[in-house]
Amino acid sequence: MALKKELLEILACPKCKGDLEYRESENRLLCQKCKLAYAIKDGIPVMLIDEAKPI
Repeated sequence: MALKKELLEILACPKCKGDLEYRESENRLLCQKCKLAYAIKDGIPVMLIDEAKPI
């Protein structure tokens, strides 16, 4: 399930407040600055720092 463009425009990394890169094929959002990946579960981004995976 793809995220809406409007949602992607307002989302920011909860750790550094930087931009996120949407990887639809991997179903996650990436913060290149923090080197963290945030999962998307059932179409909802899980924006918890403790749940993020290092990339």
